[in-house]
Amino acid sequence: MEQLSSRDSAILNCVFNPHLPLDDTDKPELKDEEELTPEILRAKTLEKQAIISAEQGYFQKAEDLINEAINIAPNKASLYNNRGHIFQFQRKFEEAMVDVTKAIVLAQDTDLRKTLCQAHVQRGVLHRRNDDLDSAREDFRIAADMGDIFAKNQIVELNPYAALCNQMLRQVTQTWN
Repeated sequence: MEQLSSRDSAILNCVFNPHLPLDDTDKPELKDEEELTPEILRAKTLEKQAIISAEQGYFQKAEDLINEAINIAPNKASLYNNRGHIFQFQRKFEEAMVDVTKAIVLAQDTDLRKTLCQAHVQRGVLHRRNDDLDSAREDFRIAADMGDIFAKNQIVELNPYAALCNQMLRQVTQTWN
């Protein structure tokens, strides 16, 4: 079977996923590249332990671990982004907003695109929760431009005209079946 061009793939994606905007399939995978000093390695180990603790529901332990990691590497953007997640689980939304905003600033300064994208998505969710839809749209737009599918979907959900067009497109495609 022949390989599809990126344009053909984008068109098929639009047909099969009409609720999403056209996808840029040529976007490279986002990565964070940072110098791995002993401090960064220790902070990453604590960060992983914090994530595991949070996934298991031990939020205070996760917060303690991530705080320890921040004390070791106070300029590591992903630590603030992940602590923002932990704060959200604990319903500490103001603290989460402060942390993800700090993650965005740090990630921009060091060009950590993966963390930057994740932090914009997370801040978009927080803005949406606070009914600040203009700010949510802006954060989701930035993350969508970086290739985040969830952010693209959120932009459509926050745009009533796009949602209406997508609904009409779904109805048209359903009548063809």
